[in-house]
Amino acid sequence: MKQQRRIWHLVIALLVILMMTGCSTKETVTKKDSIKVGIMLSDVGLGDQSFSDSAFRGLMKARDELGIIFDYRELKDTKTYEQGLKELIKDGNDVVIGLGFMVQEDLEKVAKQYPKQRFILVDSVSDLPNVTSITFKEDEGSFLAGVVAALVTKTNRLGFIGGADVPLIRKFAAGFEKGVHAVKPSASVHIVYAGDFGNDRLGAQIAREMFDQKSDVVYTAAGFTGVGALREAEARGVYAIGVDSDQYFYAEKAVVTSMVKNVDVALFRVLKQYVEKGELPTGTVQLGLAENGVGLAPIRVIPWDDQKQQLLEQWKQNIVDGKVATK
Repeated sequence: MKQQRRIWHLVIALLVILMMTGCSTKETVTKKDSIKVGIMLSDVGLGDQSFSDSAFRGLMKARDELGIIFDYRELKDTKTYEQGLKELIKDGNDVVIGLGFMVQEDLEKVAKQYPKQRFILVDSVSDLPNVTSITFKEDEGSFLAGVVAALVTKTNRLGFIGGADVPLIRKFAAGFEKGVHAVKPSASVHIVYAGDFGNDRLGAQIAREMFDQKSDVVYTAAGFTGVGALREAEARGVYAIGVDSDQYFYAEKAVVTSMVKNVDVALFRVLKQYVEKGELPTGTVQLGLAENGVGLAPIRVIPWDDQKQQLLEQWKQNIVDGKVATK
C-alpha cells in the first residue's frame, strides 16, 4: 500500500511538473509571438492634440484588440528622428513607424541601413521596398471645411494658414479654396505659409493681420502655429477651423469644426492586416472620405440647421462619388 501511494505521489508530481512546464511554454510562445511596434512621434510629441495623440490612440486600440506590444520615442528625448528610429530597431520592434512628413528623410536613411526591417511612414510617400506609406486625401476633408467656412462667413473674406509651403500643405489650401468657391464663388481666400509648425505667437500674428483685413473665418494647417491662430480668433470674436484632430478645446468660442485626419484609424487598419496576414500592405495606402481617413469634427459654436447639414452631406457624397474635383 505504501509503495502504491509513493507511486501515485510520484505520478501526481510528474503531472504537476508537466502542467507547469506546459503553462510556461505557452507563456513563452505567446510573448514571443506578440508583435512589437515602435513609433517615432511627430515633432511636438504627446499632448499635441493632433498627430501624435491620434497615432497613440490607434496603437492603444491595436494593443487592446490585436494584442500587439508598442513603444514610442519623442524628439525632445532623442534629439533627432534618426536616433529615435535606430533605438526602436535595436529594441527589437517588428514594425517601426515614422509619424509625419518631416521624419521622411531620416526614416529613409535608416531604412536603407536596415533593409530587412519593416517601416511605416505616415503622411508622406517613400519608394523604398521596406517602407509602407500611409497618406490621406487632405483635399477632400479641406473641401468640406471650405463649405462650412463659406456658410459661416459674413464678410466673404477667409484666411488659410499653412505651416510650410510644401506640396502636402498646399493640398489643404487647394481643397479649402475649392470648397469655399463651390458655395460662394465671389468669396476670397487669403493664403499665408508661416514657415513654422511650432510657433503659436507667429500663428496669432498672422491671424491678427488677416482679421484686420476683414477675414472672419480662418482655417489652419500649421500644427502648434495654428493653435495661436485659433486662440486669436477667439480673442477677436471671429471663427476658426482646426486641423488633424478636434481642436475645439483650444478655443471653445471660436472653433467651428476641425478637418480631422484619422491617423488612429489608418494605423489600426494597417496593423490589423499585419497581425492577420503576417505582412504589411506594399506601396502606399491612401485614405479619404470613403475610407473614413479624413472628415470633419462636430459643428459647434454657430447655429447649424438641418438644411446646412444636408448641404454638407450632399457635397460629401459628391466627393465620394467622384463628381467633384477637390485638388
